[in-house]
Amino acid sequence: MIVIANKSYEVVVDHKNGWKPDAFKERFSEVLERYDYIVGDWGYNQLRMRGFFKDNHPKATKESTIATFEDYLNEYCNFGCAYFIIEKVPSKHQPLPQPSEDVEPEEQEVADLSLQEQIEELQTQEQMMPQPPSKNRHQRQNNHQRKQYNPNKQGNPKTQA
Repeated sequence: MIVIANKSYEVVVDHKNGWKPDAFKERFSEVLERYDYIVGDWGYNQLRMRGFFKDNHPKATKESTIATFEDYLNEYCNFGCAYFIIEKVPSKHQPLPQPSEDVEPEEQEVADLSLQEQIEELQTQEQMMPQPPSKNRHQRQNNHQRKQYNPNKQGNPKTQA
């Protein structure tokens, strides 16, 4: 649990150790306070953060709901990058959110269940992803060096004529 700007957040997903509290605090912007979820992804040692709303949030557009997180991950993030998802949770410092008048409690439960299913699906996909090769790039290059051309070597068609 982390508290920043009098709001409490809880880590929901930590993919490949993407959650770095110090980096989060350094990069956090008050613009992100309005969102229910914050996604942080790492690319080229830079933390990028984006906010998402719950699926039934009145201010949410289709692209800004947490249901589209997987699309965001596939389209805008580096393949296999480390990332995290944190969720805003009610705390002593902030009032409990009032349920929207146009959303029934059953619909809220379905939306929460849908989010949990998406998180579980992402964790399953993470486990099924192929692991990168253990050798680094330079080791691979050394194993596949080109053979040196030797014009005096027998079997060369140009020298046998």
